[in-house]
Amino acid sequence: MFGLSPEGIDYARGVVHVRRQVQSIGGKLYFALPKGAKTRTADMPASVAEELTEHAESFPPAEVELPWGRPDGPPKKVSLLLATRFGNAVAVNTWNTYTWKPALAKAGIIPPRSKGAKPWQWQAAPKDGFHVLRHTYASLLLEAGESVVTVARWLGHSSPAITLGYYAHFMREAGSKGRTAIDGLLGRQG
Repeated sequence: MFGLSPEGIDYARGVVHVRRQVQSIGGKLYFALPKGAKTRTADMPASVAEELTEHAESFPPAEVELPWGRPDGPPKKVSLLLATRFGNAVAVNTWNTYTWKPALAKAGIIPPRSKGAKPWQWQAAPKDGFHVLRHTYASLLLEAGESVVTVARWLGHSSPAITLGYYAHFMREAGSKGRTAIDGLLGRQG
């Protein structure tokens, strides 16, 4: 998400090209390939396209230069849809600590930070981190009946078996489609 550029949005085809992410080692940000070291293309619903358009109008993309591949890699300039108010790349840990966790606490999902705690000292479990949005996305797709193969490809999993291992419990009507198919074969209605 933090490495997404306007060039990665294909409004005509309704897809997002995931080509990079922003990583951090020792507080030094750099661009890297997405999870699994491979780019991917994911479906983009019209509602998401509208939100991205509105976001880009309110917060114009920022030209950011970071090393590529490692903290001491060659510099690369990329126009980013999400940047700090100073036009820098967003560090996921900083965003998680100062934006995401406070929003969860305000919504009552996690407890507020203890009095006197440091900004990064939340009582929230790792499952409450920003990565939960990825799990929510996958879960919603599978609950809606999207193919496991498609979801695996969009998430960058090396195999649909990995996706099934994480998300099988979200698959709607598991087993009922098979019963319906056999009933149809035998000319019966379920």
